[in-house]
Amino acid sequence: MAAVSVDAMDGPLVRLRGIDLIARVPSEARADILDLARWDGTSVRVNWSGDPEVPAWGVSMGTAQEWGKSPEGYAQRLDTLISNALLVGPELAQDPFGSEPVLRWRDVRDRQPNPGAWPVKPEHERDRWGWTPLKGVGPLRFGMRPREVAAALGEEPTARHGRYPFGTSWDGPGQWILEEDRFDGVGVTASYASGRNRPPTLGALTLHGRTGPQVEFEGIRLIGMTVSAVDTALIRHVEEKDQGLVLGCGGELGVDGLNMYVRATRAGDTVVSEARFCQAEWEDHG
Repeated sequence: MAAVSVDAMDGPLVRLRGIDLIARVPSEARADILDLARWDGTSVRVNWSGDPEVPAWGVSMGTAQEWGKSPEGYAQRLDTLISNALLVGPELAQDPFGSEPVLRWRDVRDRQPNPGAWPVKPEHERDRWGWTPLKGVGPLRFGMRPREVAAALGEEPTARHGRYPFGTSWDGPGQWILEEDRFDGVGVTASYASGRNRPPTLGALTLHGRTGPQVEFEGIRLIGMTVSAVDTALIRHVEEKDQGLVLGCGGELGVDGLNMYVRATRAGDTVVSEARFCQAEWEDHG
């Protein structure tokens, strides 16, 4: 055994020399870890998610959104985060998430590293975009090429992610395929539909919860809001309009037929809402 991941909601309550590591308010767990490290004379660094990591102890902290139960007994997302942890042996301690077998379990090399701060743009500083379901959001329309997306936003991508398709044994890995552009200035991520011999076109758009433009649906503000409030408003809307509610892979709520999902993104010890808008043909897998 090289590593153990302890789940925030269902895992055991692991304790390190009097400090509870699991299911804690993240900032409180961080403060206790820093105090113990100072007592030990041990260095603490920030890992890819912005949480404390202590190589001398083989501990790398993380977070997960907390879930509870509605008055009717259904699982529901809460607005809080609780701590989890990756515990590794000495051979992985210097780079837990960059080492096998952790790398195969959770590959975070394409994730934007967080310095340990989660500022949220005030509502009055956000742009306001319109949304035409299944067609486009703001100045962007599904089907646009990447260069058209960048031109419409007036910004070059901050980061690009893609992949090499698996070819046959005799033709090699094939040409690199663009899958995603992140635009930090505007606060959006563009996801592209693409494939072998098929150029990438805009298929989905994520408006970042902390920094992205505001979009409304039936008077419900979707971006940078309290997640539980958005969920409650969407449920009330579908009940009043006799529409269906859909559930994404990670518990994200959406209205049936719109291919839109309200996600949650971290803002310190809590989460705020962001939204993913997709064209009709797009199958969202989180």
